[in-house]
Amino acid sequence: MSNSLKGTLLTVVAGIAWGLSGTSGQYLMAHGISALVLTNLRLLIAGGILMLLAYATAKDRMLAFLNDRKSLLSLLIFALIGLFLNQFAYLTAIQETNAGTATVLQYVCPVGILIYSCIKDKVAPTLGEIVSIILAIGGTFLIATHGQLDQLSMTPAGLFWGLFSALTYALYIILPITLIKKWGSSLVIGVGMVIAGLVALPFTGVLQANIPTSLDFLLAFAGIILIGTVFAYTAFLKGASLIGPVKSSLLASIEPISAVFFAFLIMNEQFYPIDFLGMAMILFAVTLISLKDLLLEK
Repeated sequence: MSNSLKGTLLTVVAGIAWGLSGTSGQYLMAHGISALVLTNLRLLIAGGILMLLAYATAKDRMLAFLNDRKSLLSLLIFALIGLFLNQFAYLTAIQETNAGTATVLQYVCPVGILIYSCIKDKVAPTLGEIVSIILAIGGTFLIATHGQLDQLSMTPAGLFWGLFSALTYALYIILPITLIKKWGSSLVIGVGMVIAGLVALPFTGVLQANIPTSLDFLLAFAGIILIGTVFAYTAFLKGASLIGPVKSSLLASIEPISAVFFAFLIMNEQFYPIDFLGMAMILFAVTLISLKDLLLEK
């Protein structure tokens, strides 16, 4: 198998696994686990596993990272604002809507980063970028209202948390750029998750939570933590190393499609033609941005 094919498969499988994680979270929250408790458990367990993997593969680098006070201060900010806030906002959006809708709304994020970059760099957007912005706004409007100007097709809280998760996802991408360039992705994410989980521990109620251990709960926890976080993240990084970050990000856009499929299959969620139209508009907007980057890369 060629490296290109292997990287493509790894990236696509990672995107599907991320989609499964959202539906797994929806299942757990529908059966009594709060978004705060689930966020805390996901950060601690998945972060701990990623840290162990980083320790096993790059022990000296990890110890140097933990002794770099300047980096740790930046990491603390990223852990709380980027990691914890994004995980909590995304899971709350799922709780208020469903895994498919929340994931698609979070995918407005690249358009937000595009607008931020244009303002920051004082550069006018290209025609393709303007089309992307219009498509993303229009798609969000269709999903939120089903085309009815006088009402929402979801709760106001669902719309707020969905768009807020897109904002925090942008912070999740922007905040650790310098750290990742210096120390690498898996180390920064793994340690950041553990720090976020430990800081949040006294406030989320996880220590007092009654966590069921029946088979369906264990499978759902495996879906969101082991498959949808640890496996998905490591598979995506490996795939990205083989085919490049731009192409891998484009392929990983299968995540919202996967989330919609699993939400329908596992949670019996209903979606309407206008929902799919709105989702397609948002995904096409993201694809336009990614294709532009892919062409520049070539």
